[in-house]
Amino acid sequence: MAGEKKKVVVIGAGAIGVCTALYLLRDGHDVTLVEKDGPAEGASFGNGSVIGEESVAPVAMPGIFWRVPKMLLNPLGPLAVRWSYLPQLAPWLVEFLKASSPARVEEISKALAALMAGTFEAYDPLLEMAGEPDMIRRTGWMGVYETEKGFANDSRYLDIQKRRGVEHEILQAEEIRQLEPSLAPIFKRAVYYPKVGYSINNYRMVRAFAEAFQRGGGRYLQAEVSGFDIGEAGPRAVRTDKETVACDAVVVAAGAWSKPLAEALGAPVLLDTERGYHMTYPTPGVAPRLPVYSTERAFVATPLENGLRVAGTVELGGLKAAPNWNRAKVLESHVSRWYPDLNTEGGKPWMGFRPSMPDSLPVIGRSPRHANAFLAFGHGHCGLMLAARTGALVAEMVSDKPMSLDMTPYRPDRF
Repeated sequence: MAGEKKKVVVIGAGAIGVCTALYLLRDGHDVTLVEKDGPAEGASFGNGSVIGEESVAPVAMPGIFWRVPKMLLNPLGPLAVRWSYLPQLAPWLVEFLKASSPARVEEISKALAALMAGTFEAYDPLLEMAGEPDMIRRTGWMGVYETEKGFANDSRYLDIQKRRGVEHEILQAEEIRQLEPSLAPIFKRAVYYPKVGYSINNYRMVRAFAEAFQRGGGRYLQAEVSGFDIGEAGPRAVRTDKETVACDAVVVAAGAWSKPLAEALGAPVLLDTERGYHMTYPTPGVAPRLPVYSTERAFVATPLENGLRVAGTVELGGLKAAPNWNRAKVLESHVSRWYPDLNTEGGKPWMGFRPSMPDSLPVIGRSPRHANAFLAFGHGHCGLMLAARTGALVAEMVSDKPMSLDMTPYRPDRF
């Protein structure tokens, strides 16, 4: 019944979980946010910090099947698979390849575009509640190409973006230098997307949202979830290593750690992990005006208030294997070519786990078994982009409001 106040437990205090908890609190619910670590200590700590509506193409594009051998043979490539993890990854990888058919890519891109619409607007009330209206800068961002071949290879992406109505402008070499003079003159082409921005500090922003949640009456419980008490109507309590929390509804937003929790709630999901790396340079000595990214090399350089963040690449290797820090070193070698005056002193490497679905669409919906169990994870490299949007949609579900979006493409049981 719409308007009914509920006791809701949100599991996970990354960007998705915190935004969801804040939207639920805004709707008048009694909300407990449970996280084993502090807010934003997972993937939300070290992402590229970019927010926008242009990411409407899936990772698996037509022709990716022929790239799989290279993914297996080159551990430092932009998209790599660890041999040791291949047996566990196989079911996910099969669906990943199936998602790359032209017809399926078109369907996925429409679903991504619908979810991306209103990204900035979804953040506005949360920024207001946090008292941080200037945390997001709408500067646009630029995709650069060091070769004409690289630009030509991205024609499918650009065609999809055109069909989805993504605003962009093709730039030549001189126009690139005019827009971003800090870059070395090594680029042949670029694409500028005006309706993109970035958080000046993604970690601080999510923490500010968590603080606003607690100021507004939400409860934060630092504990590890161990299971659920299930009644006739679904989960009635969340068990943790600290206490058991009674609930009328539960939201699983635990990122890469969501799979066993979803399964315990009757929703087996084909979730796996993209291992992403970054380097952050505290005194870079260069001051880019906007984020710049490369599809050729699969990374983004973002000017944050605490330094220059260089983040990206995809390594499919699960949650347990040790980091391959050479991937972070590769990022440094790439970005040093972009910014010849870059001061890399004090640069800190980091690796995090992006929760990833094979079709590049997140899981947002009710458990097929329990109507009061909701799932919100699997956003891949678009977690920060879609955090506020996802939070608003989950709040509509929990509050039994009419849905503002057809949620069928994101349902948990689509595989």
